[in-house]
Amino acid sequence: MFAGTFYPASPKELKSMIQKMVDEKAEKQDVIGYYAPHAGYEYSGHVAGATVSRIIPKDTFVIMGPSHTGMGAPFSIMTEGTWKTPLGEVEIDSTLAKKILAGSEYLEEDFLAHSREHSIEVQLPFIQYFKSDFKLVPIILQDAKADVYRNIAHSIAKAIKESGKEVVIVASGDMTHYESQKMAKTKDAKAVESMVKLEAKELLARVHEFHITMCGYATATVLIFAAKELGADKAELVKYQTSGDATGDTSSVVGYAGVIIFEKKESPQVKLARETIESYIKTGASPRLEIVPAEMKVKAGAFVSIHKGKELRGCIGTIEPQEDNVALEIVRNAVSAAVADPRFEPITPDELPQLNYSVDILTEPMPVEDLKKLNPKKQGLIVESGQRRGLLLPDLEGVETVEHQYQICCAKAGIGPGEKTAQYCFEVKRYT
Repeated sequence: MFAGTFYPASPKELKSMIQKMVDEKAEKQDVIGYYAPHAGYEYSGHVAGATVSRIIPKDTFVIMGPSHTGMGAPFSIMTEGTWKTPLGEVEIDSTLAKKILAGSEYLEEDFLAHSREHSIEVQLPFIQYFKSDFKLVPIILQDAKADVYRNIAHSIAKAIKESGKEVVIVASGDMTHYESQKMAKTKDAKAVESMVKLEAKELLARVHEFHITMCGYATATVLIFAAKELGADKAELVKYQTSGDATGDTSSVVGYAGVIIFEKKESPQVKLARETIESYIKTGASPRLEIVPAEMKVKAGAFVSIHKGKELRGCIGTIEPQEDNVALEIVRNAVSAAVADPRFEPITPDELPQLNYSVDILTEPMPVEDLKKLNPKKQGLIVESGQRRGLLLPDLEGVETVEHQYQICCAKAGIGPGEKTAQYCFEVKRYT
């Protein structure tokens, strides 16, 4: 519909234009989703191109756009049909779209909202440039409160999980509209900061507080809520420009940002700890180890740490190995960290979705003669006095000096000032 206005109508011209805006050599990454602009390609195409160049295309793209016309249902989804650009047709993923629709209190089946809306269509040629055989779920969003966006995001994330499909969620949106380049950059930096921190509510609050006229606040908010439910833990600004960078007129510009959101990749060690804890809390039994990965066949001490948000929720470990391999060591200490850390109540089933984990594999402790030679960011410390022993892992927030490290170890072991001690250091390989 918008070929010939927002982008060239000729397939040859369109491909040639996109080719100049993408980075064929960019390292592609597995992403949960991204935020990209939707203006005419001559203005925002370099930002959109740089962003799409960084992603590994998947089989389905859920693309959300803001409503510029106000037509149709305020929260609209199409579950059937085909979209067409000069680069070919894109079929709607009806199965996934219907799952999303069924799971939301607010989305409605509606065509009118899409009939004159460009914000989704202009995303398609960039994706088609890299992958021709994908499907689409188009969603249009209007203004709402955070709870509405959270509900829609939940329906998207839940449907993706249940479908088992490879999906990328796209939030289409431009940033500040028609202010000076200096003011646009200042305001947009506040919005982008919230997006990169994956703080959806903060983004909405800043949009209102600083009067940021970004049309993509709704799509960005839903993207962040859904991405976090799908395991996102990191986002990155790929590129930011304004229309002034293209036209040379900086007196009244529109801002464009490209942001990608990554899925947290679990190491095998953390996956084992998480699955052990989830199994034990839900069933009272640890999972059976059918195959022990090669990297976990060695013997070593290990610590399993559990956090709820930024707060420690449990941490138990062994300095010297007690089991035949690291895998069994992790299983043993994961259960202990979850239910036997004397500082905390046992973990409950309703807490499981809120937890994150780390696993530290220890080297053999070595005697230390001079504490001043230790680096608390790289080396853990053990302090002994008689039968009492205190241990502190390295690289802990708030522990900047070896003196502080020593004091904590003594406090944990109940070792008083002036008592004779022996010190040992070790290093860890931390998995998150």
